[in-house]
Amino acid sequence: MSKSQFISSDTYRNLTEQIFSVGEIALNGSNPWDITVHDERMFRRFILEGRLGIGEAYMDGWWDCAALDELIFRMGHAERVTLRKDFLKRIGFQLYTKCVNLQTRARARQVAREHYNLGNDVFMKFLDPYNQYTCGFFEGTTDLNVAQEHKLDVICQKLELSEKDHVLDIGCGWGGFAKFAAERYGCKVTGISISESQLEYAHSFCKDLPVDLQFLDYRDLRGTFDKILVCGMIEHVGPKNYRALFEAVKRCLKTDGLFLLHTIGSNPEQQSLDPWIHKYIFPNALLPSMRQLTKASDGILRLEDQHNFGHYYDDTLMAWNKNFECNWQSLSSTYDERFRRMFRYYFLTCAGYFRCRRLQLWQLVFSPYRSLRKYKGKRDFYWSRGSGTSLGTVRTTIRGQVPQSV
Repeated sequence: MSKSQFISSDTYRNLTEQIFSVGEIALNGSNPWDITVHDERMFRRFILEGRLGIGEAYMDGWWDCAALDELIFRMGHAERVTLRKDFLKRIGFQLYTKCVNLQTRARARQVAREHYNLGNDVFMKFLDPYNQYTCGFFEGTTDLNVAQEHKLDVICQKLELSEKDHVLDIGCGWGGFAKFAAERYGCKVTGISISESQLEYAHSFCKDLPVDLQFLDYRDLRGTFDKILVCGMIEHVGPKNYRALFEAVKRCLKTDGLFLLHTIGSNPEQQSLDPWIHKYIFPNALLPSMRQLTKASDGILRLEDQHNFGHYYDDTLMAWNKNFECNWQSLSSTYDERFRRMFRYYFLTCAGYFRCRRLQLWQLVFSPYRSLRKYKGKRDFYWSRGSGTSLGTVRTTIRGQVPQSV
C-alpha cells in the first residue's frame, strides 16, 4: 500500500486550498475565477499528479470554473501553479529530453498524426477562413477573421514579397498563407508538410493558384527560394534540431533572400512543456527561448528584426474557444463531452498563460549571414483587401490614414 493512501481526503483538500490561495482563488467561492468542485477526488488527483491531474480531472467533469482563463492568469502571475511533486516530474522529463531527441522524423510524424490529422472538421469549426492555427494580429480590430488577415499581411510585408518571388512555406498547414500570398501578392509558393490530412485539404483550398504542395520533411529540402517562412512549426522541432532547421533554411535561401520565423517563445528557457499539453495536444513539443534560437542561427543567419506580440495570442485563443463552443452542436454527434472539455481547457488555460506574459509570440526576420542586404524592420503595415489581387490593391495603414490606391 502506497503512503498516499494513508493521507486523509481533508489533507488533500487543505493542500489544494493553500496552493490556489496564492492566486486568491477559492473552492466553491463566488468569484468567476473560483473553482466549483463536483467530485472531491479531484484534490487527491491534483496533489499527486499536478498539472496533468488537474487537467484530466477537468476533462472528467470533476470541477468547473466560470472564468478558467482568469484562474490560470492569476496562478501564473503568482508564479506558482503546481506542487513540488509535479515539479520533480518535470525535472525528470527535462533530464530525459537532454538524452533523447523527442523530435526525430518518426516522432515528428506522431504529432502530425495525433493532433493535426485529428480531423479537419474540428479545426474548421474554430479557425478563420484562412485556417490560421497561429496568433492573429489584432491591431485595430477585435474580429478574429480580420486579425488573421492582418497577421498574413504582416508576414508578407516583413518578407517584402513581390510578384517575382518564389516563397517556401515550411509546415504549410491547410494552405492559408500559400493562398493568401499567391492571391494578394502574386507570388509563387511551395509548401511542405508531414500531415496528410492538412495537405489533402490544402490542395483543394489552393486549387488553380501558383502553389505547389508537397509531403516532405524539412530535412529533405532541396532547391532555392527568394523567401522562406516557418510559422507555428518550430515548436515541434525541438532544441536538438534547431540547428538542422536553420541549416536547411540557409541551404535553400538565396543570398539576398529573407527568412521569417513565427513562433511561440518561452522566457526563461525550458526543457519541457506542460505535461497535460504534452499528453493531449502537442506530443513532444517544446517552446524555444531566444537564446536557443540565436545560438542555433549563429554563423549562418543574421537576425534583422524581432517583434513580440504575444498579448494578441490571448485574444486569439479566446476567439477560438468562442467559435468552438458556438459550433459544438455540429460536432457533438461525433465527439463526446470529454473531448469538448479537453479543447475548452486547452484554449482557456493557454489564454491565461499568454495573459500573464509567461509565454511570448515572436516574429523574427533573418537574412543569410553573408548577405549585404540592408533590411529595415517594418511596423507601419497596410492591409490588403479582396482576393485575386496583388500589390496593386487598395491599402489602409494601421495608423488610420485615408485609404490610398497604389
